[in-house]
Order: sequence, then structure tokens, then C-alpha cells
Amino acid sequence: MHLDDVALFVRIVELGTLSAAARERNVPVSQVTRALVRLEQAAGVRLLHRTTHGLSLTDEGDTFLAHARRLGDTAAELQGALSGRREGPSGWVRVSVSAIVAEAVIVPALPSLYARHPQLQLDIAVEDRLVDMARDGIDVAIRTGTPASETLVARRIGQFTRALYAAPAYAARHGLPVRPDELPAHRLVGNSAIAAQNQWLASAAEADQALPMRAHTRTDNSAVVLSLVLHGVGIGRLMDIVARPLVAAGRLLPVLPSPGPSAATPVYAVMLRERQRLPKLRACIDHWAAWLAQPDPSG
Repeated sequence: MHLDDVALFVRIVELGTLSAAARERNVPVSQVTRALVRLEQAAGVRLLHRTTHGLSLTDEGDTFLAHARRLGDTAAELQGALSGRREGPSGWVRVSVSAIVAEAVIVPALPSLYARHPQLQLDIAVEDRLVDMARDGIDVAIRTGTPASETLVARRIGQFTRALYAAPAYAARHGLPVRPDELPAHRLVGNSAIAAQNQWLASAAEADQALPMRAHTRTDNSAVVLSLVLHGVGIGRLMDIVARPLVAAGRLLPVLPSPGPSAATPVYAVMLRERQRLPKLRACIDHWAAWLAQPDPSG
């Protein structure tokens, strides 16, 4: 029984089809089929029902899958520990992150991460939606909420604050509010996917008081919110870590006082529980935490 065949079986189950597993490995489907047959012969039992409607686990396959995942995680942890002693953390790390956090954190922190750990390689999957980490092969997801699943663990790596910004072009056409109660008269950019991002706060003194927010334009993507604000469509609530350099460059203007520390949003690195000890994951997460701990990492 080959360890690579065991790992391939896990991915077949997670992806749902032999062809998807073949595409992921960039090999013919026939090669994946032979590996599955070889594994079933070694195990002495049928692991998957294969029909025209798809794949399903047999009872033996379900038992095999649980052991196969533990075996794969143990092998990865062992390989990481041994290579880490030799040459430092190494290998691919697949990261799931929203476009805006990728731009604000992952990309600017990448040169120093590679300088510190030259054997690491990042595969950055950019999407706002929550992912199925096992099915999608994600090692680390960077999120602003803690996971609800018992199969996941989260480590807090930093925090963001958000404030209101507008482009100079918007200010020239519509002016800017000087008091919170003037906001309803303005064109506001909202997030249709994340309701919490529409809870706008006026200032530290009013940190528990949400401002009235009736969107003139909405989108389900945080990166598009930024683009809409930059193009003068309206006033939007943006991460300070993204907005500060744009303010310095004259591309954005602050709107109303910024909220205080009580309005900060925590940022978490989320992992599958059994993979949290892998040296390559710890190296990335430690680096991002240190990078976010700087007084102004964006600058």
C-alpha cells in the first residue's frame, strides 16, 4: 500500500470525482483509476461505489478514509519536522483569503516571508466566501470570524479597524458630511454579503452607536467596495490598513472621525485541527502575526 495512493484516495473523496483529482494532479484519469484499483487490491476491499451518478464511499471506504487522513497528516507533519531541522520550513502552503486581505496583508508581507523562509511556496486562493478547507485543499484560511466547526482551530494574528472614506472626485461633486446625521443624504457603498460591514460607527465616543446606512450601491465583494469608493461612486467603509496609503497618496479622503479601538475587528488564521502543528503553517502564521503587529504595516 503506497502512501501516495492513500493521499490520492483522500483527494478523490474530497473532490468527488476521479477526473477532478486527475486535473488537480495534471495526470490522465486512467492513472488515477489505476491508483484506486491498486489501493483497493492492497486493502482487500472495495472502497468506493462507482456509478454513472458519481462516487460514494462503501462502509469499508468510510473507515479507510478516517485512517487515511490521519496517516497523511502524520506523514506531512513528520516530513515537515525533519525538513525543518535540515533547512527550515518548506513546501507549498495553500491560503484562502479575501481579495482585500490578500492585497493588504498576504502580498505585502510575502517578500519578507520568502526572505526568511526561502523554501516556502504560497498558493493564494482569493475568494470572499467561506471555503470547505478539506475539500478545497486549503491549509490556512485568513478570516475575520472564528470557526464554528470542531474540526477547525483558529489563531488570532491581529486586528483591523475600519473607517469611512471617499475619493476626492466624490467630495468635489457631492461634498463630505461633517456630522453623522448628514450621512443619509449621501451616496453610500454597502456590502451585500457581510451585514456586519454595514454597521458603521461614528467615533470612539459613539462606538456602540451604529450610523444609519442605506446603500446607494452594493456589492458582495470587499475589493469591489474599495474600487467603487476609489472611482467616486460613494462613501464606503474600508480597512484602515488598506486606506492609509491611499490617503497618503491623495487618492482617498477620511470621512468623519475614525472609530476607536473598541471597533477593531480581530483577524484569525484558521486551520484543520490535525494540521496546526505543521512547521510550514506555523512559519507563515507567525510571520503574518509579526507583520500585523507593526505600528503601520501598510506603510
